[in-house]
Amino acid sequence: MIKNLLFVGLGGMLGSMLRYLIAVVIKAPAFPAATLTVNIIGSFIIAVVLGYAMKNAQFEMNWRLFFATGVCGGFTTFSAFSIECMQLLQQQRYQTFIFYVGLSIVGGISATFAGVWLTK
Repeated sequence: MIKNLLFVGLGGMLGSMLRYLIAVVIKAPAFPAATLTVNIIGSFIIAVVLGYAMKNAQFEMNWRLFFATGVCGGFTTFSAFSIECMQLLQQQRYQTFIFYVGLSIVGGISATFAGVWLTK
C-alpha cells in the first residue's frame, strides 16, 4: 500500500508541475486555453495508458498508478471523467452517461457558486 501511494504521489507531483508549467506558458485572457489544453492532453494520456494496459498484461500496476492515477490526476481530473464517460458509452449505459455528465457539470458549477457564496 505504501509503495502504491508513493507511485501515485510522485506521478501527482509531476502532473501538477506540468499543469502549472502549461498555465504559465499558455496565456489567453479571453479563453481558458490552458485548462482546455491540459484537459484534452490528460484525456489522451489516460486513454493511452489504460488502452496499453488492457492489451499488455505485463504492464505493471505501478506504472498505471504512476501515469493514470498520479500524473493524470495531478494534471487534470477531467481525464478520469473522460474515461468514465467513454466506459459508460461502451457499456451502452446511455441514461447513466447523460445523468453523470449533466450532474457533473451542473453540480460542479453549482458547488463553485456555493463555495464563492460561503466565503463572502
